[in-house]
Amino acid sequence: MSNLENALQQLREENTQAQLRVEKLDEVIRGLVGLDDLVSAGKGARRSRTMSAAGRKRISLAQKARWARSWAQNVIPIASKRGKRTISAAGRKRIAAAQRARWAKVRAQKKAA
Repeated sequence: MSNLENALQQLREENTQAQLRVEKLDEVIRGLVGLDDLVSAGKGARRSRTMSAAGRKRISLAQKARWARSWAQNVIPIASKRGKRTISAAGRKRIAAAQRARWAKVRAQKKAA
C-alpha cells in the first residue's frame, strides 16, 4: 500500500508543478499581448469596436433616406403587381383526380405485396 501512496503523492506533486508552469506561461502571454487584446474564443488578438451614438444616427438617417428615395420612385416588385394568383375550379379538379389516382396506385401495390 505504501508504494501506491508514494506513487499517488508523486503524481500530485507533478500535477501541482504542471499547474504552476501553466500559470507562469499565462502570465507571460498576458504580459506580451495584454488582457484587452485576448479574444475568449481563442481566435487571436482583436479589439472590439463600439460605435458612437452620432455614428449610429448618421447610418440610420442615411438608410431612411435610401428607403425614402425607393418609395418615391414607387418601386414595386413584379410579383405584387399582378395580384394574388388563384387556381381555377377545373384545375383543382384535375389535381385532385391525379392525387386520387396516385393514392389508388399506392394502395393497389400495397395490397398486392
